[in-house]
Amino acid sequence: MSNPSIATYSAPTDGELSAEMLQRFRRDGVIVLRDYVPVSECARLRERTLDLVDAFDPATVRSVFSTTRQTQLNDEYFTESGNKIRFFFEDDAFDEDGELRQPKHDSLNKIGHAMHDLDPVFDAFSRTPKLAASVGSLGYSDPGILQSMYIFKPPGIGGEVVCHQDSTFLYTEPESCTGFWFAIDDATTENGCMYFIPGAHKMPLKRRNYRQADGSFVIETLDDTPWPVEDKVPAEAPAGTLVIFDGRAPHLSGPNHSDSSRHAYTLHVIDRTCHYPADNWLQRGDDMPLRGFDRE
Repeated sequence: MSNPSIATYSAPTDGELSAEMLQRFRRDGVIVLRDYVPVSECARLRERTLDLVDAFDPATVRSVFSTTRQTQLNDEYFTESGNKIRFFFEDDAFDEDGELRQPKHDSLNKIGHAMHDLDPVFDAFSRTPKLAASVGSLGYSDPGILQSMYIFKPPGIGGEVVCHQDSTFLYTEPESCTGFWFAIDDATTENGCMYFIPGAHKMPLKRRNYRQADGSFVIETLDDTPWPVEDKVPAEAPAGTLVIFDGRAPHLSGPNHSDSSRHAYTLHVIDRTCHYPADNWLQRGDDMPLRGFDRE
């Protein structure tokens, strides 16, 4: 592969993806849409997030999210967050005495995983006719927003995200996961923007995460062919940009060693006509059925 660039477009006003956008998405597994949401809406979501962090007492939980160690997979605080709003710290947030090294706003990895259903500001951001049109363009029969994550990537300690496919963790039969990643801050190579390997979504699903009979989680290797990481391409994204990527699209990001944050908000959508296995880590329960893009 010759290191192609990621297709980048001005966002369609009504959200409907053009034939060219769809062709590039199907070919590469990822497209970038500039100016999808106003920067003022990004600022409003950021402000609401900081309000949630202000109300959060870090003394009540020490849950760390790490893609390098995957310790969260057997952490009930994490695995029971499918219908909650929960807070997860960076791997290096705590010192040897268990105290935060820096303020909590600069120590969190992310908040997840049901803000879009539980918080009115996140609900309004997540359920717009424009985004519904973009999702509909991809051919979904009955789309449902499975999870939401507000990702902090804080300056100095924002951790590496290793190369992975989201369908490993959000698996359906047949596979139907798509990621919708909004840049709340400018995402650059300096502060840890995402990288993709265009076209590699056509490779097999390499790993599957699931709950075993004893209740513990494993990540099973299905295909051990190496990623062609030499072909990775940065997805730099100014605030307001939307990156859409296939659930099989391998992606990664480096640590944030800069002095600026790289906040982002991500939604994952699946087709409700597909089978969602009961051994997937993220379960919502009968009290919060999976919803689409209609606001209630």
